[in-house]
Amino acid sequence: MDDGWSTLHELRLEDLACAPDTELRPDKTANIITTNQSPDIPFSQSINPYKGCEHGCIYCYARPTHAYLDLSPGLDFETKIFYKTEPVARLREAFQKKSYVCEPIALGTNTDPYQPAEKKLGITRKLLETCLEFRNPVCIVTKGVLILRDLDILRDLANLGLVSVAVSVTTLQNDLKTKLEPRTASPTARLRVIRALAQERIPVGVMVAPIIPVLTDHEIEEILEQSAHFGAQFATYVILRLPLEVAELFKAWLNEHFPLKANRVLSQVREVHGGKLCSSEFGQRMTGSGVFAELIRQRFRSAKKKFGLDVPTGTRETGTTDTSTLRTDLFRRQRDVRDLWD
Repeated sequence: MDDGWSTLHELRLEDLACAPDTELRPDKTANIITTNQSPDIPFSQSINPYKGCEHGCIYCYARPTHAYLDLSPGLDFETKIFYKTEPVARLREAFQKKSYVCEPIALGTNTDPYQPAEKKLGITRKLLETCLEFRNPVCIVTKGVLILRDLDILRDLANLGLVSVAVSVTTLQNDLKTKLEPRTASPTARLRVIRALAQERIPVGVMVAPIIPVLTDHEIEEILEQSAHFGAQFATYVILRLPLEVAELFKAWLNEHFPLKANRVLSQVREVHGGKLCSSEFGQRMTGSGVFAELIRQRFRSAKKKFGLDVPTGTRETGTTDTSTLRTDLFRRQRDVRDLWD
């Protein structure tokens, strides 16, 4: 399967010789679950198995988190990957607390849980196994074909109504994907992931994110049509925002790859975010505001209806994935504690 790394053959030998190696560093974990009270995202708790991401998506809003580690949001974010330590023990501790209230756990809200490091470390798989053991629902967002490795666990979770997956598709143009998301799976490979999950009756949808004005917004209808054809059941979207250091990185990327369109792209991004490259206001940061943002919203709704991707009642069009149908009544605590000793 094309996981994006095949594009390395396009590089020259001298480029490969000086390419930085990926460093995997332990991220000592005390509390593995992160909670939030954001009213514009459909989950209240999440786990990110990794900090940093080898996928190298230039627009990634998680890049500035590496600055808090005294590392660069640029190359360091792509090559210095931190991973959760003792994930199973920490998650079991969280589940066993009397104060814990069962809610869906979102995996991959900042960085991809199925990035290349997962193939070696298997942290995401361990987390899924633990969620299955305790019957805690989980929702996943990914660009990676490695998710198909875990079809056995996902199938068991789906049979209990405990999982939902959103496959992120930014563009169907492979040449643009290679520039924009250099080490991610190809658009065709992601569509095949949707099909494979759908064939296993695992709830799966498409997340069109980010929608980039001028560069990818014209693809909305085609992405939804193709995703529906391959078995997607729902669709969400997020419009591009460029927080902190991401703004300068994206500007440099635009000037290198699309110099004639750069000003137009940035002008449109500012328009949807009230004159800024990023807005943090709840209700607007994901979809923006203004005429262009409303046009995107209407087109997306129309295309969803046309291709049978209407979001189920109780969910949002934006954010990550569908959590409305996930069950929380199956959660078990004491039984699991006894099982650990059997």
